[in-house]
Amino acid sequence: MIVIEDLRKSYGERVALDGVSLTVPKGQLFAYLGPNGAGKSTTIRILTGLTKRSGGRASLDGCDIEADALAARRRSGLVPQQTNLDNDLSVGENLDIHGRLFDMRRGERQDRIAEVLAYVELADRRDQTVRTLSGGMKRRVMIARALMHRPAILFLDEPTAGLDAQIRRRIWALIKRIRQDGTTIFLTTHHIEEAEFLAERVAFLDQGRIVVIDSPANLINRVGAWAVDVLGEEDMETEYFATRAEADHGIRGRDGSVTIRRVNLEDAFLAMTGRKV
Repeated sequence: MIVIEDLRKSYGERVALDGVSLTVPKGQLFAYLGPNGAGKSTTIRILTGLTKRSGGRASLDGCDIEADALAARRRSGLVPQQTNLDNDLSVGENLDIHGRLFDMRRGERQDRIAEVLAYVELADRRDQTVRTLSGGMKRRVMIARALMHRPAILFLDEPTAGLDAQIRRRIWALIKRIRQDGTTIFLTTHHIEEAEFLAERVAFLDQGRIVVIDSPANLINRVGAWAVDVLGEEDMETEYFATRAEADHGIRGRDGSVTIRRVNLEDAFLAMTGRKV
């Protein structure tokens, strides 16, 4: 569904993407993780036609993102990191404008607005002005807008940025439902537990290059099952062990505060890149 081959992007002498290659099959929820400046948003901007690539190739549902740009855009929807709704318009009017941009007829637009607002549980907010909505509601309106033209692929760039834990989990449930309905999802996030909970496959991106691609479970298993955090005077060190017995043995004689816990996806990222997401 998404095919990227040796994708490159430079801004003068600064290299943002340095030969990224990956594929995402139909219906998969794929997470693209990396620290600030790794190239995550640049990749999405290229794939959605907002930025020109410097080299390489990419296609969405068989449509080249430049040679068949219009067809590629029609096959994808985008929820950007920053809220970009028109605050002075109603929820329904924001969605109606999106439908017009995709040449949807009036009757089709009205039916689809009702459908997507019900889908994101905001049917009763159709006539409400956007500026009066909470942050979580605005994020759901943006997801509804991206789904208006029935895209085969949905790009989610930091979809829960700035939301509290309770609202994040409500968005997670919505994302899972969208994937279960057959939409291919390409997700970037700084909440690494979000990727661990949602994604079937994960790519670790660092300095414009992919370090590894695998399932969350396999990435965690490469590191170990148990982690020991040892808090010293100036920093914290973490060691990984295959079994709880090995972890228990590893803490003997340790100075400072010691914690034993299960290994998570953030541990895998740190172990493989040496950097925080």
